[in-house]
Amino acid sequence: MMKEKQIRMRELTEQLNRAAAVYYQGTDEIMSNYEYDRLYDELQALEEETGIILAGSPTRRVGYEVLSELPKETHRSPMLSLDKTKDVAQLADWLGSQEGLLSWKMDGLTIVLTYVNGSLNKAVTRGNGQVGEVITNNAKVFQNVPLSVPFKGNLVLRGEAVITYSEFERINASLPEEEQYKNPRNLCSGTVRQLNNEITAQRNVEFYAFSLVSAEGVDFANSQEKKMRFLQEQGFDVVEYRRVSGDTLAETVSWFAEKIKTNDFPSDGLVLLMDDIAYGESLGHTAKFPRNAIAFKWADETADTTLCAIEWSASRTGLINPVAIFEPVELEGTTVSRASVHNVSIVKQLELGIGDQIQVYKANMIIPQIAENRTRSGRLDIPSQCPVCEGDTAIHEDNGVQVLFCENPECPAKKIKSFSHFVSRDAMNLDGMSEATIEKLMNQGMVHELADLFRLERYRDQIVEMDGFGEKSYQKMIAAAERARHTDVVRFVYSLGIPNVGLSNARLICQAFGQDFARIRQADTETLTEIAGVGPVIAEAFVAFFRNPQVQETVAHLLEQITLEALQTDEIQQDMAGMTFVITGSLEHFANRNEMKALIESRGGKVTGSVSAKTNYLINNDAASNSTKNRKAKELGIPILTEDQFIDMYGMMSEEA
Repeated sequence: MMKEKQIRMRELTEQLNRAAAVYYQGTDEIMSNYEYDRLYDELQALEEETGIILAGSPTRRVGYEVLSELPKETHRSPMLSLDKTKDVAQLADWLGSQEGLLSWKMDGLTIVLTYVNGSLNKAVTRGNGQVGEVITNNAKVFQNVPLSVPFKGNLVLRGEAVITYSEFERINASLPEEEQYKNPRNLCSGTVRQLNNEITAQRNVEFYAFSLVSAEGVDFANSQEKKMRFLQEQGFDVVEYRRVSGDTLAETVSWFAEKIKTNDFPSDGLVLLMDDIAYGESLGHTAKFPRNAIAFKWADETADTTLCAIEWSASRTGLINPVAIFEPVELEGTTVSRASVHNVSIVKQLELGIGDQIQVYKANMIIPQIAENRTRSGRLDIPSQCPVCEGDTAIHEDNGVQVLFCENPECPAKKIKSFSHFVSRDAMNLDGMSEATIEKLMNQGMVHELADLFRLERYRDQIVEMDGFGEKSYQKMIAAAERARHTDVVRFVYSLGIPNVGLSNARLICQAFGQDFARIRQADTETLTEIAGVGPVIAEAFVAFFRNPQVQETVAHLLEQITLEALQTDEIQQDMAGMTFVITGSLEHFANRNEMKALIESRGGKVTGSVSAKTNYLINNDAASNSTKNRKAKELGIPILTEDQFIDMYGMMSEEA
């Protein structure tokens, strides 16, 4: 029996360490947080039962080893993680007769900031708890980190760098599908640890202080809350907190639980900290946990349901993603019936099979996930053929994550997705050309290459007679194609679907070459990497793309149909130069936030993801709402504009917007 337990402990240690490596270092994940916590608890219970702790056990090792090229630094004192509970009663027992501070447990990357003589001297990531990475240049371009503070003594504090959900969605929308991040935490980790801080600056990282380590010569009257107030006085945004006692704890937890539904920032629970500094320090710490604080993890609302199908969705790169389809259930006030399974690794880890009884939940009360497979039939076959072209598939492994790819270079899914990207709003903007329409035109043999989208007049009679079409649909497509014949270089370059090149990268490259497409397509790697924000991966993909003979033919045929127009800087109205805007909520005149952002940037303005003292205007059609951004704007005296007011202020006609 003991031997079986030891074998299980080895299995759990290996699984958890592998999952942690991917989670902390990559952009993907191989198991859900729910599953990680479940396995972690199982390992911890076995260690307590057997008295054995294996070398490398995640219950005794904090974080994961750093694997980047950033400089390393050893922390003066180990940065321990927190013990946790999902039981409010246990939380109250832990607090006892003491008073504490209950705050968000923000889901980002922990950073240590050091100030000397009032200036930011150093920023270091938590790393593995012992050794972190020096990211000072990146911290200097966070949205709200003070570069200087009133206090002139040595000051050390800890906080969480986060990227909001709205910013996460904006950034992912600008990236190729295969390069998109799985969640804001992974995006934040990659952003904070960039070697080029211009990329960090573009991603609007926010920093929230949660702990004052030391402030030379300052007396805080034995109160953690006074430390938090001191940090606020120095200009830091501190994590939102509430003072609690055993009597008010349950009510305050409920208050936080309600707020998480509308928060724009990611959090994975709460932190309860003893307010009495001396008492908290007298409790000491274990090898892994301090005893003056504890984490509260949400007891996720779960529902049991039946797995009906796995939908395998092919992308324009050939990546085939699994999506679980299950009988609809109610979770956190909404009906859900689908959940991303992310990749083949998670499919295997959950041992999925059609008809299995699965348990689902919303990660952090927001994102539908499979928590557990109760049946674990393992009957689900990984497709050996692409669901679109029936060509061979292959499992590729990257950083320990298995993903499925279609190996057929002529797969229609790749073509359809590429065409869909080409006609999208931020690219060539061919209105009325949906993915379904493109597929029908391909099936009828009318469209073989991108240039064919501008030659549809020759198929007028067939299109008008097609099921679901007619004269009106035909005229709409032709009119959209005519409008798209005159486009700017940035849209055109982005529309081609160059691997790793999103809209912002396309803009940077085009501006660097004076929007001269002949020069752009001939660019070499060395020249491209000299452009701020363009690294070697993007440069190499860009050069390889335009050297492909098939691409050269595609571009040549497109240029027979399209006229590229380069807008000179002095021709562009720059009436928003030096202005910083934040956009939130739904829009009426603009198609989406990206469209409004592009307009503001084209006129010299800047759009960020959070309200700060540097913000000039917050744009929100619901100016009376009590959202976090609205409240922050009112506190700072920043004007809140509706979309109509914004349009009126800058003399734009609605149809122009």
